[in-house]
Amino acid sequence: MSTQNKSKKGSAKIILPNKSIVLVGLMGAGKTCIGTRLANKLGMGFVDADDEIEAAADCTIEEIFTLYGEQKFRDGERRVIARLLKGKPRVLSTGGGAFANQRTRDNVRRRGISVWLKADIDVLLRRVSRRNNRPLLRTGDKRQILERLIDERYPAYSEADVTVESDAESPDITVDKVIDALTTIDDPHPGEAAAK
Repeated sequence: MSTQNKSKKGSAKIILPNKSIVLVGLMGAGKTCIGTRLANKLGMGFVDADDEIEAAADCTIEEIFTLYGEQKFRDGERRVIARLLKGKPRVLSTGGGAFANQRTRDNVRRRGISVWLKADIDVLLRRVSRRNNRPLLRTGDKRQILERLIDERYPAYSEADVTVESDAESPDITVDKVIDALTTIDDPHPGEAAAK
């Protein structure tokens, strides 16, 4: 069963395969903000992988990093995303490092359609500076850390099925850009969800 909807202009019809839409990108790219609006517009459910990780661990992501370290967090993140992808199709927002994991990318490729929300470093910096709850930004210069993460993660993000610029514009404009981008693709991995 496909999901159908019309874009804001009413001209483009979106027909999606029976897969989740998985938002990837650096912290501050707008994955949760865009994801909730996108899910609402498409009539799909929304889930934030970070919220699910916290629920599964019964502590915050900050606490997981402090108590167990980043590697344990990444292991749990991979397992939680795999579980979420086995459920009904929805819009799924992932943490910034999730798609950098090859096993997670492979799983998303089989069971979802990945959308990279790509933002300029100044936009990212402005957005992440609003809150102080990001463990990777706790020590050091935020710009330098983001630049390092860009170098490390953009090659993995570039494997996403769709790339959408998440600029300093209204979230609704970005949502429309995602929907427009999704209308331009067929199922990028037909039959893979059923085969696994």
